[in-house]
Amino acid sequence: MSADLSTTTGARRAAMVERLDADGVLTDVRLREALLSVPREVLLPHAYVRVSDPGVEPIEWRLLDGAHPDDREEWLDLIHSGESVLLQRGGEQLDALVRGPVTGGHMTSMSTYGQATVEALQTLQLGPGQRYLELGPGPGVSLALAAAVTGPRLAAGVERDGRMAAFAQRNLDRIGLSASVVEGDALDGHPTKGAFDRIHSGIGVPCAPPAWLEQLAPGGRLLTTLTTRTPSWPGQLLVTRSDRDRIEAVLRGRPRGYRPMVGYRWLSALDHRARIKACPGRARPTRLAPPPDDAYGFWLAAAYLAPGLVRDFQAETMTIVAPEDDSWAVAGPGDGTVRVHGPRDVWAELEEVHARWEAAGRPEMYHADLTGGSGHQHVTSGPGPKALTWTLPPLTTVPPQTT
Repeated sequence: MSADLSTTTGARRAAMVERLDADGVLTDVRLREALLSVPREVLLPHAYVRVSDPGVEPIEWRLLDGAHPDDREEWLDLIHSGESVLLQRGGEQLDALVRGPVTGGHMTSMSTYGQATVEALQTLQLGPGQRYLELGPGPGVSLALAAAVTGPRLAAGVERDGRMAAFAQRNLDRIGLSASVVEGDALDGHPTKGAFDRIHSGIGVPCAPPAWLEQLAPGGRLLTTLTTRTPSWPGQLLVTRSDRDRIEAVLRGRPRGYRPMVGYRWLSALDHRARIKACPGRARPTRLAPPPDDAYGFWLAAAYLAPGLVRDFQAETMTIVAPEDDSWAVAGPGDGTVRVHGPRDVWAELEEVHARWEAAGRPEMYHADLTGGSGHQHVTSGPGPKALTWTLPPLTTVPPQTT
């Protein structure tokens, strides 16, 4: 790397950290030092930019090559912007990509947006000397940050895609952090079956895989996204194992989460957007005003207790779709009405869940029992007959993974 580029990237990292500081996101001193020292430009040497609008197929992309002078400024802006960086299309080889326009395919690997990475590592309370496991590390940005905090040879990743695993390992070796990436199914944990003090999953799962719990050391912390069929209302699961070997888990709603494991298909509202605009449905009165976006405890409960729903966040007023039931609800503009369409009264289901959520005390946090004798993992808002409860879907309900 040239001296000029090194100076430029150092300044970009400093500006990125300053933004995270100003937004109140970054509070950990060690992680701050890692963000300043880890060269993102080595781990993210290229990036895809989407050119076509959402819902348009085939998708039009443009590949930025960080080594090309015509791409460099845009590439540097992107990899230090805090947004997600798209790295791999359709499981492709990563060592012979050609810059410029590309048509078709979908992204199979990315580096998650910066705030999520910082929040996750801070929630894990990462510190020196801890054994760290990253499940689905992709290009290895969060793995590199963790390695800079924990110390040499303590951070490891398990990546399902062999091409991405080799790409990440090669770039991690270039920056000398002594972190390792092995190819394997992240659902099985690390192949050595060793214990780890901190485990972070970069993929969403319907429940906590038993292998992850088995590899969590006493005093350890595990963080993952719990995914449902909808991308609209993800949950974040924090698991701790006490020094006395007791497993405890807390589930919270979040505005964003990690993409689901391979083979798990999200629902989408895009195919219904034109139909909803042409026929929003019949109007009826409702006592439920559109709940605020940050009522995460409610929306998380809705993801499980009114399954199969997805929100169109681009709609002018709150629009919830049940794609597989050809049904939707469009909230009125604050006039006490809602428009419903189809055999499933989507809004009535949300009214019921909201009433139950209020009766349960408007919980924002739920407790998860991950080690029950039945083999099922259960979630509850607390004791008492009015508590909200549900059972997490097992891993076996997910369609088989494909190459």
